[in-house]
Amino acid sequence: AWGPGALWLLEKLPEMLGALDDPEAFAPRHRLLATVRHRRPGLRLTRTGLVLESLIPSVLEQKVTTDEAYRAWRLLVRKFGDEAPGPAAGRMWVVPEPRTWALIPSWEWHRAGVDDKRASTILRAVRLAARLEQTVGLPPAQARARLEVVPGIGPWTSAETVQRSHGAADEVTVGDLHLPGIVGFALAGDRHADDAVMLSLLEPYAEQGQRHRAARLVLLSGRVPPRRAPRMRRGDIGRL
Repeated sequence: AWGPGALWLLEKLPEMLGALDDPEAFAPRHRLLATVRHRRPGLRLTRTGLVLESLIPSVLEQKVTTDEAYRAWRLLVRKFGDEAPGPAAGRMWVVPEPRTWALIPSWEWHRAGVDDKRASTILRAVRLAARLEQTVGLPPAQARARLEVVPGIGPWTSAETVQRSHGAADEVTVGDLHLPGIVGFALAGDRHADDAVMLSLLEPYAEQGQRHRAARLVLLSGRVPPRRAPRMRRGDIGRL
């Protein structure tokens, strides 16, 4: 490891690789999930311990395609972050500090394809960076509640964040465009399932505290409903 965060990284590396996760807590009650678990016995949920590094990409993913969100993240981090120390210099970048995010001009957000609503949410979050980072020491449900106090951060974004920062095995994502249909199709043959149906199908795993893990296994199964609608249209406000 290189740079000023080297010692911290080496100390936290086991958590980032899933050392604190307990896969044995999950008891599959559906043949598909049992099959996927058998095929992927080493699957662990990681815990980064870094809230903003999970929160900002999640905000960028709100209401846009994955490609658009990845593009915005790449452009912003490469322009305002620092080159990673060590042998990866020029090929990897370090995420900007909160103050740097706060000083990004409005036109740079626009060029990266980030609309004002998402940019404003990120700016509000980085102004509260210290308070939000403290949530890593809270249980996932409490951490989500504190995150959702920030305008623009709702249940979808908070769940996506704590799944990564906390390794939260039970914090299932609601409000997603595709996940309910995927879970519904895989577990019950219902490609039109909504959040309520998805949560009912995952309810057997609530007692175990493993609903997110169950959803992850569904996604890893590759069993998805056939696409019958056109893909979400990709936009690029940076070209306007």
